[in-house]
Amino acid sequence: MNGLALHDRPSSAASWRVALPHTAAAVPVARALVRTALAEREHTADCDTAELLTAELVANAIEHTAGDSPIELVVDLLPSGCQVEVHDPSPEPPGHLTRPVVEAPDPWQEHGRGLLLIRALSSSCGHRPTASGKAVWFRLPVVPAQRRPH
Repeated sequence: MNGLALHDRPSSAASWRVALPHTAAAVPVARALVRTALAEREHTADCDTAELLTAELVANAIEHTAGDSPIELVVDLLPSGCQVEVHDPSPEPPGHLTRPVVEAPDPWQEHGRGLLLIRALSSSCGHRPTASGKAVWFRLPVVPAQRRPH
């Protein structure tokens, strides 16, 4: 994995930052990178949820930003959980990520549920401006030992 581990102990912080192509091919790569980061550090955040939400953030960044500038995936593993950020070149905030949804998505539409998933499954989420666009992020807590799959 392309990145920088900040500490050697699994319970300490580690961070990875990876540039991804501005194409749909970035989605499975991002999922694999998050899974590898969590497994490599023996991290105890919910890996399946982290993969799913990362895929949603990356897909949204590709679909809703113009151009072919790479997007960036940042994975921070902390003793309290993990935070995943996706940086893209658009300064426009993601719709409905942090404000209440007034109407439910149309069940017949293929799109429109990604941000709802992120809001529902993460412990917190948001966005912030960056020098080159924005970062959209979510956090997942550590899963208690008694709730982890064996």
